[in-house]
Amino acid sequence: MRTNLGKGAPCWRIALSLALFGVVAALAGCAGAAGDSVTSASVATPRTAVRIATLKGPTGVGMVHLMQSQADGIAANDYSFGVTESPEEVVARIASGEVDIAAVPTNLAAVLYAKTSGAIRMLAVNTLGVLYIVTDQASVTSIADLKGRTVYASGQGSNPEYVLRFLLQKNGLDPDTDVHLVWKSEHDEVATLVASGRASIALLPEPFVTAVTLKNPTLSATLDLTSEWAKVVSDGSQLMMGGVIARAAFVQEHPDAVRTFLAEYATSIEAAKSDAETTSALCERFGIIPSAAVAKQALPRLNLTFLTGEEMKAGLRGYFQVLYDANPTSLGGALPDSGFYDTTR
Repeated sequence: MRTNLGKGAPCWRIALSLALFGVVAALAGCAGAAGDSVTSASVATPRTAVRIATLKGPTGVGMVHLMQSQADGIAANDYSFGVTESPEEVVARIASGEVDIAAVPTNLAAVLYAKTSGAIRMLAVNTLGVLYIVTDQASVTSIADLKGRTVYASGQGSNPEYVLRFLLQKNGLDPDTDVHLVWKSEHDEVATLVASGRASIALLPEPFVTAVTLKNPTLSATLDLTSEWAKVVSDGSQLMMGGVIARAAFVQEHPDAVRTFLAEYATSIEAAKSDAETTSALCERFGIIPSAAVAKQALPRLNLTFLTGEEMKAGLRGYFQVLYDANPTSLGGALPDSGFYDTTR
């Protein structure tokens, strides 16, 4: 399933109005006929409590309109949200049962699936790749143009390294001899180096890309690694870096609440993609991205999406294979089996 963005009147507002109309209609249908003492208030079903953990940064952006719906008291479920910058904290909370649903990097979802012996399910992909080559070098227009260059990056021993090395190899380059990769411990450090001109080429994720290009207008995001991935694969895989998981027990106990969440979440992501002004303000309000100005500039490069079912499964399997081939521990030691993917909604 994929969100379908329209133009004109915001589709998410229409969808939300229809959802609320459906709730009212359902309550009206429950009211008894004339003379029936049962009232709509007495038969109203309590909203299901759903505890959600989400990350600061791109993985959490698609959640902000749902967070606002909860704050406004119009969400169909009764959501509570926890926001953190630590993926490990989110993983620990869902593993312990403190939360029911979480937005996490997809590879960490696979790790958690392995560590919990299959106690979580992948519900949807919410973010494709957010990695970009940032440079002031006009001659860098393809991955092949990185030959003989020095590229600064962070994330050694994790997804950024594995994705970059895969793309270099697919473009006929040896990552160990054709390109000089300089690894730093933090994205902040790389961002500072390239913004100051001490590094001319860097691999960075959003929103760091926007932050450095605002500080130094000579820089630009010349290569989108999501697009570069699509150029070199033929297995239907996509660079799928963020997703939403749920405890398997919660999915089994509350299937209707999960379906409702996915419908509301799809609407929230659509709103995030189509209404940059409101979305950027909400990102700052809920602490997903500290600056509304940065969030607004970054939104077009966040590759927000909503993919479920077989499309999600096919895209993730190819991506996971690349990570597994680079380092099996990046997925918890094994490729997730079919039980990992909730493709029934």
